Amino acid sequence: MDRRRFLKSALFTGTALTAAHMVPKFANAQAMGNAAPTGFQRLFPNLPAADFSTEDLMRLATGDGKDLTGMTAEPEVVENADGTPRRNKEGHLLITATAEDEQDDEENFGIASGYTYLGQFIDHDLTLNPNNAFGADVNTPRDPNLRTAWFDLDSLYGRGPADQPYLFAADGRTLLTGRKLTEAGAPSNCTDLPRLNGRALIGDKRNDENVIVSQLHSAFVAFHNQVAKERTHLAFRDLAREVAWHYQWIVLTDFLPRIVGAPMMQMLLPDFGTKDLAGSGRANRSFTKDLRPGEMPLEFAGAAYRFGHSMIRPAYRINTRLKPTAQEQKENPALAGRRLIFAASQTSGLNGFREYPQEWAIDWSLYFETERPLTFDRIKDGPTRVQAAYKFDTALVNPLAFLPEFSQSRPDGHFARDGNGQPLAQPGKISSLALRNLLRGSQQGLPSGQAVARAMGLDPLSDKDLRIGKATCEDMDENRAITAYGDSFKGNAPLWVYVLAEAQAQWVARVKAMNAPDAIRDAQPSILGPVGGRLVAETIIALMMGDETSLLRAGRGWRPAYQDKGVFTMRELLKAAGRA
Repeated sequence: MDRRRFLKSALFTGTALTAAHMVPKFANAQAMGNAAPTGFQRLFPNLPAADFSTEDLMRLATGDGKDLTGMTAEPEVVENADGTPRRNKEGHLLITATAEDEQDDEENFGIASGYTYLGQFIDHDLTLNPNNAFGADVNTPRDPNLRTAWFDLDSLYGRGPADQPYLFAADGRTLLTGRKLTEAGAPSNCTDLPRLNGRALIGDKRNDENVIVSQLHSAFVAFHNQVAKERTHLAFRDLAREVAWHYQWIVLTDFLPRIVGAPMMQMLLPDFGTKDLAGSGRANRSFTKDLRPGEMPLEFAGAAYRFGHSMIRPAYRINTRLKPTAQEQKENPALAGRRLIFAASQTSGLNGFREYPQEWAIDWSLYFETERPLTFDRIKDGPTRVQAAYKFDTALVNPLAFLPEFSQSRPDGHFARDGNGQPLAQPGKISSLALRNLLRGSQQGLPSGQAVARAMGLDPLSDKDLRIGKATCEDMDENRAITAYGDSFKGNAPLWVYVLAEAQAQWVARVKAMNAPDAIRDAQPSILGPVGGRLVAETIIALMMGDETSLLRAGRGWRPAYQDKGVFTMRELLKAAGRA
């Protein structure tokens, strides 16, 4: 089946646009002359679109059912003594994860798991493509971006209290919150989001996609409300800008250095964070120089910034007080009360878009280094240790093959299952995240990773170094080159895959040069490589530079009001919000 016929057969209905969707963001309406967002554009408009066989993309995403696994990892399952998968009385596989007091060789000890979902929160602040369709006639480069391409927290504030007052309290300054949550019945400062019939009433529905990003959104609400409480003299517009500058400081000094490395950030923003030079307006930019204010690069939104999908763990501990049921303890003791990121049973997964379980208050010390460091020697702490993100590689955890938004719901609120107990996709829908990313990039006509590398003045990686699989000592020599998945990938990798494979190749080269046990080598952190890291960091900086109200245009003297010893990270934000 050729690419156009497949895409046409998988056609989805996109979201209809309304006049309200095109209303400019309140915080930047004046700065942008009341112009509507300009939408998606290309950073490298002269590069040709990479062409791939649809069969090759499908094989790359999900494997061939034989010896090629693809970018979607096999599920981790409980095994019988003979090594066969154990099943419950319904015949379903028992999905599990590495025990918390044992080393998980996929963990990235340079990035705590909370930054995975901060990255998702950032994405929802920057982009929303209303076209959720796959089809031969879909032309996504022409779609509008329903978020402003600025770091203005429009996913938090919507279009402001004048236009969406139902997001705010009667004072028009503070955001509404939902009911108090507990840690398995124990008191907690966490609150749910306000809800109607289980659905969150927030500026962007996607911040309720999973439990973790939902609670992160709630933490930002709490931070905003604390700033509002302390700064009663500020009108809402000025209050929102103050909160946004704290958020932008975290993006530039906390989030990006972990993702791309401190040296790259120092090269791109040589002044930022130094004495009296917070908003000097100086940045070293190359391929983003022609990016106009409000434009969102497709190479960023459709490929490079999707690096976060590789960071997702299969299971997370919500808080230390949440224990397994007697049946869970008997069938699957390694999970020990943790929940899968997505699952067919709502009680087994951190699925969103539903009534939030009241006992599931998040203990943020398990996601950020609020109380203890994320270090290899803390593995023995088990349930109380900081959960690490997964390393950047070309393997997505198995639950991401079953996105709840595209799975079949049952009347009881759970999802219909296949023979293995996994969620069934809705008819005609694609629930595999890897396949969705690959088809989307092809549909958008993105250039290949090799073409982008050359356009950035870099020598592209060879095909043999673009490998599919996990960044672990056990797997790195067994992972197959991308060309094993189809001839259309010869010298022609999808940009999203290239970004992940580049980071993986960089990590492999470093650990192969180490003379150390595998446990130590597996624990080495990973960051994005020169193409992916530069695409991500320079684009984010360019978007901020294009916004006249951003922190990078704020002037030289501004500093976070809630810093601790000159530092303001997610740790300090959570403490100011009363969540840590």
